[in-house]
Amino acid sequence: MKFVHIADTHFDRPFINLSDKDILGDLRRMDQRKAFKKAIDYIKENNIEFLFISGDLYEQQYIKQSTIEYINNLFKEIPNTRIFISPGNHDPYIKNSYYNKFNWSENVKIFSSKIEKVSTDEANIYGYGFDDFYCRECGLENFEINDKQKLNILIMHATLDGSKTVEKPYNPISKQLLQSKGFDYIALGHIHKLSYNDEPNQNIVYPGSTVSLGFDELGEHGMIVGELNEEKKLKLEFLPLDEKEFKVTQLDVSEIYSKEELIEKINTLEIPENIYLKVELIGNRNFEIDIYDIIKYLSNNQIIKIKDFTKLAYNLEKIQNENTLRGLFAEKMNEKLKSEELTEEQKNIIEKAIEIGFEALQ
Repeated sequence: MKFVHIADTHFDRPFINLSDKDILGDLRRMDQRKAFKKAIDYIKENNIEFLFISGDLYEQQYIKQSTIEYINNLFKEIPNTRIFISPGNHDPYIKNSYYNKFNWSENVKIFSSKIEKVSTDEANIYGYGFDDFYCRECGLENFEINDKQKLNILIMHATLDGSKTVEKPYNPISKQLLQSKGFDYIALGHIHKLSYNDEPNQNIVYPGSTVSLGFDELGEHGMIVGELNEEKKLKLEFLPLDEKEFKVTQLDVSEIYSKEELIEKINTLEIPENIYLKVELIGNRNFEIDIYDIIKYLSNNQIIKIKDFTKLAYNLEKIQNENTLRGLFAEKMNEKLKSEELTEEQKNIIEKAIEIGFEALQ
């Protein structure tokens, strides 16, 4: 049997924290559609028998009916493919969810909050879905496979080896427990990082999100294509779907002495067309850095974020020994910086005041 395994598409995600550039959210929502259609086209072209979707297909809080109709129309394009969906914490099977109130294509099976088995000629497909935005346990501890001669597959949204004691759990499951149950393939979702060949004969798999949702999700994103034969031999392959990739680069500002020079340095960075870039400023800064002011002057729209991790370049201990107004200023500000009660935000404010003060005293 051949299958495609995807998870965490997060359709209609607002991408509020992704960028200071408003249009990027719209572009990433279009990328979500493009990636999903690529998966469906692959299934169609390669006669794939099963599609496993391990939760967070969409965002319950933001999803539009037009998006659901778009997804469902794509499902209708692969009528010979059995589609199994296990709702997750962002798309739980609740009363007002589209899982409950929408008329899905006939080839779609949506699992609810009790582990359920669907028997096909090729395999027994088991699934479990969230019925709330959090889940403490799914009942797998008391579950047993009743036909181990057949291929057995589990589809679920879960946190592997997660703690059950946290305030907001997302179906924490022990890896050891999962392995003991005897499934031939376990299609998980929730973790957005790909995990399919981290150890020999791995059959507990996270495909990662279909597209990167931000700079905490670096690297390629896509889907798992798998094949299980009658001898229970598993073959897996990762295929990228996201045409864009998020990357981070660092720029040392220690030898840069003005805002204009910094902007020039950032604008001359060579960036491949498929890359969204975050620039991290490091080193000792020689002038006040205002990120929001710098962003306005960037000419390359692929630079999405700038983060300032620089440190104050002035040696206050040395300057305060000067018998000058600058020395007196350094002494007073150094006393403020040494206060043990300072928050990080207060420290940043004082450092900026020091920079402005020294510039005025030059």
